[in-house]
Amino acid sequence: MNLKGTWTLRGYDTFADESYPFEGEFPTQADAELAAHERLQELEIQQPSSSSGGQAGMQDRVYIIRPDGTGYRYLPGDRTTD
Repeated sequence: MNLKGTWTLRGYDTFADESYPFEGEFPTQADAELAAHERLQELEIQQPSSSSGGQAGMQDRVYIIRPDGTGYRYLPGDRTTD
């Protein structure tokens, strides 16, 4: 998928059941995926999966929002572009 426009990231706090924006806008899906990957690494430091249940458990989630407003959850290993 090669959509033109600005890509963004959103976080989702599973414990509080609310979403929150991450700073930054990205010109391509590849840039957004790289940033999402970095956010997940930061979350792993802040909320280690060993004590938070990992991405399938209570750890916060990262979503990539496409220029058209739709989005998808980003998981480790999901990079579709290099």
